Amino acid sequence: MFGDCADCAAGRCAPPTQRGRRLFTGLLGAAAFMPAWAREGVDVGPKSKFTGFVSAEQLEQAGGQQYAQMMREAGQQRALAPMEHPQAQRLRYIAQRIIPFSYEWNDRARQWKWEVNLLASTQLNAFCMPGGKIAFFYGILDKLKLEDDEVAAIMGHEVAHALREHARERVGKSAATNAVVELGSALLGLGNVGRGLAGMGAQLVNLRFSRDDESEADLVGIELSARAGYDPAAAVRLWEKMMAANKGAPPQWLSTHPASSTRIRDIQANLPQVAGLYQRAPKPDQRFPVAPPLPVRPR
Repeated sequence: MFGDCADCAAGRCAPPTQRGRRLFTGLLGAAAFMPAWAREGVDVGPKSKFTGFVSAEQLEQAGGQQYAQMMREAGQQRALAPMEHPQAQRLRYIAQRIIPFSYEWNDRARQWKWEVNLLASTQLNAFCMPGGKIAFFYGILDKLKLEDDEVAAIMGHEVAHALREHARERVGKSAATNAVVELGSALLGLGNVGRGLAGMGAQLVNLRFSRDDESEADLVGIELSARAGYDPAAAVRLWEKMMAANKGAPPQWLSTHPASSTRIRDIQANLPQVAGLYQRAPKPDQRFPVAPPLPVRPR
């Protein structure tokens, strides 16, 4: 899918560097104060502690099962692109360039059984479920006329959600809340403690990430695409296209997603952090044409 302190006034606190869980390091001159061992790239801080409430293995298994079901249903409806489809090959090529750089962000990604599929839907959507299960809807390729660098920006963003375990965080928050409710019910004799999470796969399909999750995925995404040899500035062009395609969208404070203009400013502020990575990265040896319009199937 894609912040007054008395101590500060007294000079006892360091200048703030975080916005939510994200660290923005785009200020000019910041590099001069960074130690020699500092990591090159974006810095988004630690993962949410709520991920500890849910087993990563369980969630990845649930995601894999839900993904397999979706692909089966798409196949039955003749909406699953075959392996030889040019746009499906395009997505898999870009994924193969991005995936090796995912391991630094989540060591579990080395064992994930990555999958990439293309669905014949006009929706402007794409996702990556826990465990590396990627799907693009044809509409986002076609309607936005995406070039490879822009496709990489979307893929990097969606993969970042999985790497940073945002779904696990959201489900973990739900599990923590349910545990408190169930404990209270048990103390009052109204229920049993220890019921497992039900319908975990269904939660993953309808999951909506927070603004901080989306912003974090933007930043990790531009690093992944830069390391893979795709222009990270394409993320700006992508969101400019999304702004044009989503005229009449609700204002930022009525949505869990950051407004496109806010995303663009945050991405632009962090592009200097990945510019060197992109400059040194081997560039793709293959480029693909923009997706043609989706053929209308006969009734």
